[in-house]
Parts: sequence; C-alpha cells; structure tokens
Amino acid sequence: MIDETGSSPLVVLGAGPGGYAAAFMAADLGLQVTLIDEEENPGGVCLYRGCIPSKTLLHAVGVLEDARRAARWGMEFSEPRLDLEKLRGFRDEVVTRLTGGLGQLARQRSVGYLRGRASFADARTLKVAKPDGGEETLAFGKAILATGSRPASLPGLSLESPRLWDASAALALREIPESLLVVGGGYIGLEMGSVYAALGSRVTVVEMTAGLLPGVDRDLVSPLARRLEKLFLAIRLNTRVVSLEEEAGGIRAQFEGGGELDAGAVYQAVLVSVGRKPNSDLPGLEKTRVELDRRGFIKVDERRRTADPDIFAIGDVAGEPMLAHKATHEGRVAAEVIAGRKVAFEPRAVPAIVFTDPEVAWCGLTETGAREQGRTVKVARFPWAASGRALTLDRPDGVTKLVLDPASGQVLGMGVVGSGAGELISEGVLAVEMGALAADVMLSIHPHPTLSETIMEAAEAFLGESTHIYRKRG
Repeated sequence: MIDETGSSPLVVLGAGPGGYAAAFMAADLGLQVTLIDEEENPGGVCLYRGCIPSKTLLHAVGVLEDARRAARWGMEFSEPRLDLEKLRGFRDEVVTRLTGGLGQLARQRSVGYLRGRASFADARTLKVAKPDGGEETLAFGKAILATGSRPASLPGLSLESPRLWDASAALALREIPESLLVVGGGYIGLEMGSVYAALGSRVTVVEMTAGLLPGVDRDLVSPLARRLEKLFLAIRLNTRVVSLEEEAGGIRAQFEGGGELDAGAVYQAVLVSVGRKPNSDLPGLEKTRVELDRRGFIKVDERRRTADPDIFAIGDVAGEPMLAHKATHEGRVAAEVIAGRKVAFEPRAVPAIVFTDPEVAWCGLTETGAREQGRTVKVARFPWAASGRALTLDRPDGVTKLVLDPASGQVLGMGVVGSGAGELISEGVLAVEMGALAADVMLSIHPHPTLSETIMEAAEAFLGESTHIYRKRG
C-alpha cells in the first residue's frame, strides 16, 4: 500500500505464484504491501500463459483420448467435432476466474496493486511505467523480486515468423497445424506436443540429448516414451536443429545428428521449448547491491535475501527448479523473514510433475541424483500391472518407486509414472519431509482399490513383505 508520501514499506515486483503469495503473507502478518505487475490482476505467467491454461487444454485432450480408448471396453463414440473457439473460451474462463479471484483477495487484504513495469531509480526507489503512458515514483523499505522467467531461444537462430512459436504462442491455440516440429524434449515440449497431437497435428519432437526429459530417472520416462512413440509422428534423439528457414508452405528445418546433416522437412509450425531463462535484467538493478550468478539467476541465501540486505528474490529469477509451488513457498519465507520471523527455505523435497499421459512425478532424492552423489540407495518398485485399481482404469502402464536408505529404510525420495501420478506424489513429499521409514508407509493403511496403494506396496516390497509381489526366500 502506498502512503501519502509516495512510499511503501514493502514492494513486491511480479504478481505470479511467488509474488502474490509473498504479498498476501506479508499482509496477513500486518505489513503494508504494494504489488507491482503489468497484468490487470495477479496471476503471472503461470495463470495467464503457463500452468493453468496448459493444464486446461491437457484435461480437454485427456477426455478426447479416454473416449478413443473406451473402444477397448466396448464403448464406441463417433469422432468428436472440435470447436476451437469454445475450447479457447473454456481456457479463458478458467484463467479469468482464477485471476479475478486473486484480485479480490488482494483487495480484501488491502494489498496495494500497481499496474505497470518497474525499474530501479536507485537502491530504494522504483519508477513504474503505467499502461496509460504515465509514470509513478515509489520509494520502498524492503523489496521482493519475483519477476519470473521467459522462454529461452535457440542459440544462433534468428528467424522471426508467426509460424515460430514459444510456449505462450502454442497455448494461444489459434490453429491446429497439419505438421508441428517441437524443438526440445522437456516437459513443456512434451505437454504441448501431446495437446496438438491429440487434436490432429502430426508432431515431430527433436531432442539434442539421448533421451526425453533429460535428468529424470529413465525407468520413469520409459512408459511415457513408449506411449509418445505411438502418439507422435517421430521422436528424434541426439539431434540438433542447425537452421530454420521460412518457405511458402512453412518452415524448413535442418538437423544435425550422428555426424550427418539432414535437411529434414517443412513444418507448418515450429514450437521452440528449450528451457527458460530468468527475468533478472531489471532496468537499474545495477544501482543496487544485488548480484547475479553466471547463469543470470539472482543470488540469494536460505532466507531468500540478496547481497542487498533490504532486497529479496524468489521463484524462477532466484534459481532452479523453476516451479510455481517452489516460488510460492519461497515467497512466504521471504515475507516471514521481513516480518521478523526466524525461518529459512530448506525443503528436503520439491515435487516435480510432467502433465503428459501418463504423468511423471518425482520428489526428493532420485536414482540419478544418488548416482551423481555417489550415494548408495535401495530402490523399491511396485508395477501398476499388479494394481487392481490401475487395471480397472485400463492403465497398467505405471510404476511407483521409493528411493530409500538401505540401512535405516528412511524414505529419501519417490517417483511415479502413470495416470494421475501428480496426485500421488504429495505423499512422497510428506514422507521425505517427516523422515518417514518404509515401515511407517507400510503400516499406514491405504484404501482399496486405489492407486495410492501402490505407495504402500512399494514400501512392502522394500521390506520383503509385498502381498502382490512374490519374492522367493533364499
């Protein structure tokens, strides 16, 4: 909130999941707060052009895929008629309801909301350029930088074309191209590629590494890769895009892989999803003591404080993982520190979810991470082919696994691949945060028949007492 002198005790730059959570928490703790963002209401990229619209579309095409899958069960439907305008309308309705609700929550908390783009005039003063062309000067006592991130571009490629998309352009859903090239086999590329493939596009995915979802445990990726091989026209690994040239019928891509140069094909649209980079290039930031690392992230300590003691940074701009829920918790920590509480951001497990079909989710220590650390772990798996609930859903293509300390049985991490995996991972987060043992998970009665039972059964497998997995005794 701005007082009559044109100052605010606390300003938050960026109203995404980290920024608005920080502002709301600070207000709940009795602080006067001004939240600054270019959008009409809080929400940020996540709500306007990211997490929420993408999951809305993924849900819609999931219904489409379920209808097609139902033929296996003797339930056949006529081919659905796609109304893009209505689908876009549904997406926009969800976004409007959420962002409008956040605007109301800001007003209820008396959080000042200033719409515009902020720059630093000096270490304690902001200039805010408003949408109407005006400018406002705002002095502050403390600041939280929650400016997020933006899509990274392909290095060395400078093509400008309406056929060349980033994630926001793909989410606009202006058309369904006959052919779509997705550059990057990470979560954004696979999620959006899945949407367009389900809606009728011939999708080709190009990934420069040896596998999809680089860094994720291979046993979690494998079931997804098998499904995507059927859904997509092609998946090309160990392949790099070296040029993109626009022609009359689309964009021609040249690839390099295996020591050869391939002229590839012409695609009606190309989606570049090769990661994101932090929005740390704030005008005037050099007038503060804030420091950046070599990748452009703002350096922070465990309390989210920068090298400038009155300026904090949270979310994507403050480092990986670039996840909305991580930003939210960081924002709350920063607000509490500013309010005088002795807290720190020290999670043992930050969950990650890829909302493809099947979903992939993990938290805590992974097998890949354990190998990189040279740490010995025990992994217990439960295949969904042995799950009654998975079979009733006709989705046996899943696995639940626990990463455990071999001596104590403490749960160090969890991974799941399967339908609805994202709804299961929170139990793993809780187990890791509480230092639970496999025995604790095993002795916690899980309802039957549910997919959550697979977590209990994985713990049973570790202890050699799984009901549904036979283990020959030596």
